[in-house]
Amino acid sequence: QVQLVESGGGLVQAGDSLRLSCVASGRTLSRYAMGWFRQAPGKEREFIARITWAGDNTYYAGSVKGRFSISRDAAKSTVYLQMNNLKREDTAVYYCAAGSIFGVGANPSTYTDWGQGTQVTVSS
Repeated sequence: QVQLVESGGGLVQAGDSLRLSCVASGRTLSRYAMGWFRQAPGKEREFIARITWAGDNTYYAGSVKGRFSISRDAAKSTVYLQMNNLKREDTAVYYCAAGSIFGVGANPSTYTDWGQGTQVTVSS
């Protein structure tokens, strides 16, 4: 099991930037890939981005490609989501997730461990 703790959410204006952090602990992280998801009220959980713990492979949802960037700092056991040019429609609870490097993708069910989430609210 991997324990995940997100931070960095908040209230920002449209066009601003935020960086979310997710600190991971537990099992051998090199065997995991990390993903970021978000869930707005009344909507399903939406995939944003995924990165292997080695950092050599990233994948993004089309809706955020070019605005959001996922990265990780292995020494700090931390995965980041840099969000630029935020829009009102980016308002959601953002979740960090971990899953086997061999199994994860855009489907939330392929991830086995989840953080508690951090709220991001974008005002116009």
